[in-house]
Amino acid sequence: MSASAPREVVDAHQHLWKPSEFSYSWLEGLPALNRDFLYEDYLAAIAKTPIRKSVFVECDIDSPLQLEEVEWVSRYAALSGSSIAGMVASCRPEEAGFESYLEKLQSFPLVKGLRRVLHVAPPGVMESSLFAENIAKLANYAYTFDLCVLPAQLPTIFKLVSANPGVTFILDHCGVPDIKSNELDPWRENLRQLASCLNVYCKISGLVAYADPSSCDATTLKPYFDHAVECFGAQRILWGGDWPVCTLATTLERWWEITETLTQSWSESDSTNLFSATAKKVYRLA
Repeated sequence: MSASAPREVVDAHQHLWKPSEFSYSWLEGLPALNRDFLYEDYLAAIAKTPIRKSVFVECDIDSPLQLEEVEWVSRYAALSGSSIAGMVASCRPEEAGFESYLEKLQSFPLVKGLRRVLHVAPPGVMESSLFAENIAKLANYAYTFDLCVLPAQLPTIFKLVSANPGVTFILDHCGVPDIKSNELDPWRENLRQLASCLNVYCKISGLVAYADPSSCDATTLKPYFDHAVECFGAQRILWGGDWPVCTLATTLERWWEITETLTQSWSESDSTNLFSATAKKVYRLA
């Protein structure tokens, strides 16, 4: 561990899924991930890292099963010594009845925020008035909203975020830059624009999944990592493993080691923000 890395790391982005029991339509096209990834598998993946707490992030489970996913993960979180300290639940803000769903989630104190994977949503979803109205309601429940979008969608997200200063947004995976193709623009400028909204945080999560496995190293990831840090500053970034999606390129342990390399010269306070403090703040973790 580098001198600046804290003893306790919060993994702000981990998944669990169980296609042997639940339905995830998107997994059908990804055979490498189309199997059960359970809590005990996650514990094995973090065994040689300083990760001690984690935030479960919804897995785009088929929408009729959203509450079942919440219930399932809540049982893991209730285990003695569980690392799971918070949850980002699945949602469909483009649908009527959204607030009723929010009311149901109130029964699950583990839920700290919500997410809709927007880069697979039908065209026009983010621009709909119903979507915007429902996102605004999150402020009444103190729920955050994770943004899972592609670089081309960042300008649209900027408008949504600007219109909702009372909602805290977390941009997943730095906005999913196309690292494999070495593309930096227009991602760089769009990210900078979004960072001008002070209610947005950037999750530096799973960048390895968007790199070529053969060149998945600190040198390749550094331009993207450094730009995200420059845009958002050390107080608005948080680290996530994106397990098991990260295994498309490398192990979670290796992603942690790459991050250590990229932050080895950081101050203790900046390192603490990235690896634990900001995640605890935005997701209201105990």
